[in-house]
Amino acid sequence: MAPLSQDELVRYARHLSLPDVGREGQDRLRAARIVIIGAGGLGSPAALYLAAAGVGTLGIVDADRVELSNLQRQILHGTADVGSPKVASATKRIEALNPHVHIEPHELRLDAAQAADLLRRYDVVLDGSDNFPTRYLVNDTCVWLGKPLVYGSIFRFEGQVSVFDASRGPCYRCLYAEPPPPDLVPNCAEGGVLGVLPGIIGSLQALEVLKLVLGIGDSLVGRLVLFDALALGFRELRLQKDPDCPVCGQRPTITQPIDYHAFCGMNGGGLDQGDVTPEKLARELAAGECPLLLDVRQPWEWEIARIEGSRLVPLGDLATRLREVDTRAPIVTICHHGLRSAQARDLLTAAGYTRVRSLAGGIDDWARVVEPGMARY
Repeated sequence: MAPLSQDELVRYARHLSLPDVGREGQDRLRAARIVIIGAGGLGSPAALYLAAAGVGTLGIVDADRVELSNLQRQILHGTADVGSPKVASATKRIEALNPHVHIEPHELRLDAAQAADLLRRYDVVLDGSDNFPTRYLVNDTCVWLGKPLVYGSIFRFEGQVSVFDASRGPCYRCLYAEPPPPDLVPNCAEGGVLGVLPGIIGSLQALEVLKLVLGIGDSLVGRLVLFDALALGFRELRLQKDPDCPVCGQRPTITQPIDYHAFCGMNGGGLDQGDVTPEKLARELAAGECPLLLDVRQPWEWEIARIEGSRLVPLGDLATRLREVDTRAPIVTICHHGLRSAQARDLLTAAGYTRVRSLAGGIDDWARVVEPGMARY
């Protein structure tokens, strides 16, 4: 490896002066290959701090484009990047921060077909994903490849961080053997998240990556840190390896990728019998067919974007406002991504309504394929 340049010596001076880092540690950082799954709330601070620290190669995995609603917390991106691929925006921002870092952008949604080939190229995996299928896929692949996984998650005002390394401790499945039911897990748009929270958790993830690369400090292997932003408090739970874990246990029963969407109770993008696609609904409306468009989101979401002619009845109020909904009318329930509208469809069906469908993909898919000019959040 070539010696550090004059620019690098100056740039990393505060590292070089640390006894536990020094020149040898900085060389380790420059030789390290780290991959970040997700260039969103958690991936943003992690990528910035790892790049600033001099990690030699950063892989960035993300299939999404920057949306205006991302900018409240995803500090890798700016207003001018709205509409751009997140990996492109991230690459531009990191190169501006530290031109000595090599960026490997992967504009894709990680799936079982390519996870192993992609993750095996890196030394440490940082999971900044926001969905259970990806978390379980990344965990299982890291176990099979023998890679340490730096985990983080956020919700509203709380966060979690840990390091999973099956060679010397538990894996993610030892902590969460199975995902919770999908209807109990709102996403960030539905549940909300304080903008600064992913900055705190993502920075802790970056710290754990640096410690692993440098071989210093006490890793979070076998420990789960819980953070409460409102109380500004940390709690730590000790984790044990589960001998019956289906992936890293003594007699593993899962030794290759599974259908993670099915495992997490999701249909992986398939259409349920009680759904209608945005394209089909648009055709019906254009043909003069007029189902009752029942929007079950919150009022603040309704203010951002809505389908013309729809009626707002938040899901939490629906059971007590059934008398306002015509039992004879064909109904299409609408929410952000399709989860709450499916719950509303099932509630109405159980109450005796016989002509109820849910808008597949919600108003977000409607904005994407029917009304491209509609605001997305």
